[in-house]
Amino acid sequence: MHDTSALVRKAQSNDPRAFEELVSFYQNKVYKLCYHLAGNQDDAQDLSQEVFIRAYKALGSFRNEADFGTWLHRITLNIWLNIKRKNSRKIVSLDEPYESGDGSNMQREVAALDGDPLEALEEKEFHGLVQTALSKLTEEHRAVLVLREIEGYSYEEVACLLGCSLGTVKSRLSRAREVLRREMMELGRHVDLDVAAARERR
Repeated sequence: MHDTSALVRKAQSNDPRAFEELVSFYQNKVYKLCYHLAGNQDDAQDLSQEVFIRAYKALGSFRNEADFGTWLHRITLNIWLNIKRKNSRKIVSLDEPYESGDGSNMQREVAALDGDPLEALEEKEFHGLVQTALSKLTEEHRAVLVLREIEGYSYEEVACLLGCSLGTVKSRLSRAREVLRREMMELGRHVDLDVAAARERR
């Protein structure tokens, strides 16, 4: 079992190996959050790298009584929200995460399946739909939904991570669920047509 507090103290004392161990232990958790926020592999990798760079630079300000993983998630959110706000005027294809990031990511999982190819297609389509629908949410709604529903943080923890009130979290979450449900239903109609066509060709 990792003694995170001890590793943090060593890293704060300029022990590079200790920080490498922290990165090794938390990199998958950080990447998972980055992927759900960014929507594709390339941006998620860039974001996760930036998170650890920022964390290393700010390590001296970390208080060891806090949870290091939560601190990293807070850094992740801050970086991602700042990037989204800076790029808010840029035109981004909503289909891009589904075609590039999700396509290649889900392909490895599908390739490992030994079942019906149609079931594999349907599973791939579903995961693609979720990520595509997430990409259509505002950054505030996506953040609160990912933290609560995917990362499993409590309402209070989400409020702390986002620096807003509990009421704001609940309001955003309710709205985010509604929008996500609507987007999934709309996107699902198109997938149903594709799956039906696939069945017809069998």
